[in-house]
Amino acid sequence: MNSRIPAPGMVGSLGDKQFDNSFVRALPADPNLQNVPRAVRNACYTRVDPTPVRLPRLLAWSEHAGQLLGISRPDSDEGLVSEVLGGNRVLPGMQPYAARYGGHQFGHWAGQLGDGRAITLAELWSVDGKRHDLQLKGAGSTPYSRTADGRAVLRSSVREFMCSEAMHHLGIPSTRALSLVATGDAVVRDMFYDGNPQAEPGAIVCRVAPSFIRFGNFEILAANEELELLKQLADYVIGEHFAELGAPSARVYALWFEEICRRTAMLVAHWMRVGFVHGVMNTDNMSILGLTIDYGPYGWLEGYDLQWTPNTTDAQGRRYCYGNQPHIAQWNLVRLANALAPLMANTSALEQGLAVFVETFENASNQMLADKLGLASIAQEGDEKLLGELFKLLQSVETDMTLFFRLLAKVPAAQTAQDGALLTPLRRAFYDEGAFAPSQQARLAAWLRSFGARVRQEQVPEKSRMERMNLANPKYVLRNYLAQQAIDALAQGDASMLTRLMAVLERPYDEQPAHDELAERRPEWARHKPGCSALSCSS
Repeated sequence: MNSRIPAPGMVGSLGDKQFDNSFVRALPADPNLQNVPRAVRNACYTRVDPTPVRLPRLLAWSEHAGQLLGISRPDSDEGLVSEVLGGNRVLPGMQPYAARYGGHQFGHWAGQLGDGRAITLAELWSVDGKRHDLQLKGAGSTPYSRTADGRAVLRSSVREFMCSEAMHHLGIPSTRALSLVATGDAVVRDMFYDGNPQAEPGAIVCRVAPSFIRFGNFEILAANEELELLKQLADYVIGEHFAELGAPSARVYALWFEEICRRTAMLVAHWMRVGFVHGVMNTDNMSILGLTIDYGPYGWLEGYDLQWTPNTTDAQGRRYCYGNQPHIAQWNLVRLANALAPLMANTSALEQGLAVFVETFENASNQMLADKLGLASIAQEGDEKLLGELFKLLQSVETDMTLFFRLLAKVPAAQTAQDGALLTPLRRAFYDEGAFAPSQQARLAAWLRSFGARVRQEQVPEKSRMERMNLANPKYVLRNYLAQQAIDALAQGDASMLTRLMAVLERPYDEQPAHDELAERRPEWARHKPGCSALSCSS
């Protein structure tokens, strides 16, 4: 074992840690050290230090991410930790850089993109013996910033900090977040792209992941025909993150692509399971490790709507809406396949990987849906019809997805249950008064009776069924209006809402009755309030 790997359970100060830089060590750097926007060639990254801020101050800390990394929360909100995680100090052993990548954005090749406001400080061995990147988002401009300033505003940083950890506790593969640091500087953003920019408080989030490499890291190399570097990057990723596949070769490249497809399928199936919408599934926002990455204009379904997108930029085309996410993931994998094609002996290996995506997504989605319904499987005769009617019902009136599936566990499956006993547990899930019209209630009651009959076929005790459903259907998710309340309070110096939400979201499947109001459907006042429903890409 590498001597830098701490023993399990070893926790200490950030300032006492030993850092590694395998990405920097293994791959070629941009020889030009000028920190000005420009095209970069024949390099995987550019060495660049964070730009110092006026007054770094720790606003929030993830105890769970800290435990993973073996870093204890600092005693003070100011001092060494806030200076490092706010970009004002680089510790010995750190070799900060901004990564170079490209990407397809909204279906079109965008050319060079890269870390325009993210700077990776170094790698740190976690207590489980794995290496993790520490990356500051909002740490200043880089050669990949183009016309931007490399900064991030408080609202976007809070949302990324909270959602990274919330997704982890939901059991969904995700990058993590260690800290949130106020900069003391104002950042000017046009939140609605309407020509009215405003000064907002700035903040930096420290993101954590085994790697932040994305599909776009490979796309830029293939697009520029830097094929030797393409192979070098692929070999590094396989050796560091997919070593179980064996030494790089044509066969291993094919197996590697299959595994990327499998992980991506599982990831999107999880998104669909909880009603999460990423909002901007460009190829530069797709993790090569199958993690949820780059939390921007995301959201959870309030009313169940396959066409809903939280991204105002996507409001017309709805390319990245909830129901389109599986198709977009597959489309993005095709773009990655095209980039990796020079490594393959023939394209059939890539076609096999894409077939793995389809099969994995279908199987995982079916099993996750069965779990949500408390069933062992949904492969029996009549199941397809039962599910088809369910999703028609969810869309026929405005129905909160999270609440509906959570409350469905409380609906009795007994054959003798009366309509009132069937319908009453679900009443809190509906936004639309149309749900209480006699015709709609009769239709829902009929479906619930069919569902009850299907449940009884499996002869599972009622308590066991409810427990199974509650393990698959979260009670608490990071609804946009809750996140906005935390942001508004924090902007006024009050961190209590953020602290409370973070604690509740650590146990999203538990009842936690003291926090029931955080599990209610979106209030009407939040339907059109900025930040409480749809969001822009502005950060």
